[in-house]
Amino acid sequence: MASLAGFLVLSGCASIANVQSADDAGNPLCAEMMVVLPPEISEQQKRQTNSQATAVWGDPAQLVLRCGVTPPPPSTDPCVSVNGVDWLAKEGDEAWTLTTYGRVPATELVFDPNVIPSSTVLATLSSAASKIPAERACSTVSKTVDVP
Repeated sequence: MASLAGFLVLSGCASIANVQSADDAGNPLCAEMMVVLPPEISEQQKRQTNSQATAVWGDPAQLVLRCGVTPPPPSTDPCVSVNGVDWLAKEGDEAWTLTTYGRVPATELVFDPNVIPSSTVLATLSSAASKIPAERACSTVSKTVDVP
């Protein structure tokens, strides 16, 4: 399980986050999602990054988003559906990783659930993630939530 520190290195006084872009970050569908990301999540401000199709909230980073990651195959990981977007969840000690399921390209979120609750992350970002059309859905959903 990668920690947030593994994704980020802060550089200079400008507080621009260094995030490794995903292999398919140049996919035009990522651009459609990136332009609708919120400026704030759970009182954490969005910051600039130095790579395409990435976003970071908080300084130091509390939430990292990367669009263009390899879509996960069918999995036994828990699946949560929020506002019609399925997310596979991997809960680690230091950080959780949530990855969209059934969307190409996939979007990955890495965050500390002790700082930003997963329910807040998913409720806030599912609308943006839905800009990438669903091609499949989880066959077993652990929890389904529709948030206004």
